Amino acid sequence: MQHALRDHQSAAVMDELRALNARFIHNFVTCDVPSHDAILHPCFINIWPTGQRWDRATYLKYWATAFDPKVIVYWDVRDELITVVGDVALVRSTNKHTRRRDGSEVTGMTTYTDTYLFENGAWKCIQAQLTAVAPEHYPADDTIVTVYIEGTLQPRPS
Repeated sequence: MQHALRDHQSAAVMDELRALNARFIHNFVTCDVPSHDAILHPCFINIWPTGQRWDRATYLKYWATAFDPKVIVYWDVRDELITVVGDVALVRSTNKHTRRRDGSEVTGMTTYTDTYLFENGAWKCIQAQLTAVAPEHYPADDTIVTVYIEGTLQPRPS
């Protein structure tokens, strides 16, 4: 059976991948495990900045309680870059986060690469890899795509 060819470089596909990236982040901020589970490939793996690898089940268990808006008071997505090669898409962005604990705030950034595979008519994330970003490599504020404050998505300026 021959599958219909799909233009993975089209604006519609790029919009679909941007929407998946936004959904991925929104799922994290809202601890929405069912929505997140739906976009993960059955062979999904997560790789932490330490090199530790988590399988899908371990990752989803963590996902259920990972974001606490009282602790992570600021979260943004910036510097989005999407590259499609055949049936593979690399969705890369950086998150700026401010964590509040014991009255003090610590800000940092993490870059991620989510690898999606187009299979059975849908993009599914097969791997998520995180990398800590040194301050001298922080992407500028003018690359911000979305902002969450205390877990609430902020409206985009017009």
